[in-house]
Amino acid sequence: MKKLTGILLCLICGQAVIAAELGPEQLIRQTSERVLMQIKANPEQYEEDPAKLYALVSEVVLPHFNFEKMTELALGRHKAKISQEQKPQIVKEFRTLLVRTYGNALLEYNDQKIIYLPMAPSSKEGYATVKTEIDQAGGFPIPLDYKLQLEDDGWKVYDISVDEVSLVTNYRSSFSRQIRKYGVDGLIKTLRESNREE
Repeated sequence: MKKLTGILLCLICGQAVIAAELGPEQLIRQTSERVLMQIKANPEQYEEDPAKLYALVSEVVLPHFNFEKMTELALGRHKAKISQEQKPQIVKEFRTLLVRTYGNALLEYNDQKIIYLPMAPSSKEGYATVKTEIDQAGGFPIPLDYKLQLEDDGWKVYDISVDEVSLVTNYRSSFSRQIRKYGVDGLIKTLRESNREE
């Protein structure tokens, strides 16, 4: 799932100014080639210097994700236990975790064909789901669904599903286990230590 999510992260990259003017499908479709081209043009540079890779991912991905909402969804029912002091710490570490983990996975993109499926009307105003498939040579296409919400500065991704497995739900289970065992501070410590190991 990590490798696949690396692919999907690069599909939603682009400049914030452009993103504010684009619809959800346009945001994903029109900016993907530019970002993938940059990754493929300098693979050795990013492999040799992870800091440059993380900086690239931070620059092109962060403007198009709502990490606060993603963090709240990942915390689930435990979000009520989070203090005002703890919340920004969790958001920061969760953001860093995603940038590092899936930034590394970007290097493993191998020119798979991206198929954009027709968008169905959303049942809730200001929300959209963009459905795509990653064509796999000799195998079945892998479904990738992007859930977005319209905000003041454009569409923001708040969840992604890989083969019907939600990224947020996947982390929710992990976060819940950590909080039950070690409390909220324990979760923050675990995330921080994980990020330092990258």
